[in-house]
Amino acid sequence: MPEDSLADHLTFALKYEGVDLAVLKKLFGVLAADEVTAMIAAEPTGLYRRRLWFLYEWLMNSQLDLPDLTAGNYVDVLDENLQFGSSPMLSKRHRVRNNLPGVPGFCPLTRKTPALQKYIRQDLSSRIKALVGKIHPDVMARTAAFLLLKDSKASYAIEGEHPPQNRAQRWGRAIGQAGQREISKDELVRLQHIVIDDRRFTKMGWRQQGGFVGEHDRRTGMPIPDHISAKWQDLPSLMDGVIATDRRLEKDEKFDAVIAAATIAFGFVFIHPFVDGNGRIHRYLIHHVLLRKEYVAQGIIFPISAIILERLNEYRRALEHFSTPSLDLIEWKPSPDNNVDVLNDTIDLYKYYDATKQAEFLYSCVQQTIEKTIPEEVDYLEKYAHIKEFLDNQFEMPDKMVALIVRFLEQGEGKLSERARIKEFSALQPEEVEVIENKYREIFM
Repeated sequence: MPEDSLADHLTFALKYEGVDLAVLKKLFGVLAADEVTAMIAAEPTGLYRRRLWFLYEWLMNSQLDLPDLTAGNYVDVLDENLQFGSSPMLSKRHRVRNNLPGVPGFCPLTRKTPALQKYIRQDLSSRIKALVGKIHPDVMARTAAFLLLKDSKASYAIEGEHPPQNRAQRWGRAIGQAGQREISKDELVRLQHIVIDDRRFTKMGWRQQGGFVGEHDRRTGMPIPDHISAKWQDLPSLMDGVIATDRRLEKDEKFDAVIAAATIAFGFVFIHPFVDGNGRIHRYLIHHVLLRKEYVAQGIIFPISAIILERLNEYRRALEHFSTPSLDLIEWKPSPDNNVDVLNDTIDLYKYYDATKQAEFLYSCVQQTIEKTIPEEVDYLEKYAHIKEFLDNQFEMPDKMVALIVRFLEQGEGKLSERARIKEFSALQPEEVEVIENKYREIFM
């Protein structure tokens, strides 16, 4: 393609479609440096040529044979009418403001869709803080404890596992500490050790083998992948990029917290750095980013996993939006142990994916938490406190029996079953049961 035609094509893309780092990296990789130099030199102060010049040197980690610019207004690398940018850093050489929300080793971009702009205008963070401020601290503490355990159990259930109570509680305690430690390789491995209880069959730490999500052919054992993980040889570089971008976005007050959480958490699960435990740690990272960016108050855990469990089909579509088209770009063969061996260079798929669909999905989960899940749980616990106070005062009923009778009344839609009257609550007189049922219906129904 002639230089003028190439420049026009790239200018059109930047102007109307935004930056696609993966496409640019691939294009720059097949062009000779002197071709790009000539294209920039033809109009070095042009707005779009300067952006292309910066992007070439940023992506390729190679400086073109061009002198630094000394005049001209600065221009943003990302057009923030099209894509979400971070707080800018000046590049004097190119006279641009680098507002890319990441580092060369990991920089997913998110398009500024009407759906995401609508979510951001709602200022959901302020709404959750206002809601929490109106709730009695005791009720909020019980709500937070319940949501924490609920989220832990749901995170296992998404993976098709049903752990004993002690494992769920242990992971719940880990989620409760989200945001307290910086993300690093050691921290991620520490989390993997909490997730994987029996480590006899799982090699811990970064994978040293291929990885995929999917099935095996029942007859031949051949892999049938729905998602292929990043090459294990690329993991150190990719995960260094994820960690560096996480730290950059954490300190960036401008960059939206939910979009940052989608960027880091979904990037992690697409890379799939561990043999096992990726899904639960991926959802942990959502909590981590929201807390580190102070989107929610310390001690409040959004039950993201519980909501995902309710919306598994939408969650799978958000994952497949990356995984399905990526399969067409990955060349692989079965390994001797029926894993996958990736044959081509795929690192840029994971570095520069489009995070738009994942951000939209995560924002919808956050909205559901604020508008439905937390208010419903708070309402239930306030009603529970009222019925408990009544049973304490009228019957001196211990906490264990209060919990049991409320559960039976919930199951009976306000009526105590004949079995419960005869067995667990045989000490109550019929007229006392009627009083309790009426009080329950008055409070709950």
